[in-house]
Amino acid sequence: MSNLLLAFALMLVIEGLLPFAAPQVWRETFRRAIALTDGQLRFVGLSSILIGLALLFLLG
Repeated sequence: MSNLLLAFALMLVIEGLLPFAAPQVWRETFRRAIALTDGQLRFVGLSSILIGLALLFLLG
């Protein structure tokens, strides 16, 4: 459980870097994401899941 909380905390830090460092880029990124179809968003989500699982498998 401790490792899960640490991973969640690290995710929050990484997620917060772009809006803190470059808020205009962050806004533009979300404008583009809103324009994507559901299928495209699902593909991005699935790709993220698979890359994350692969990294966990290789590094864990």
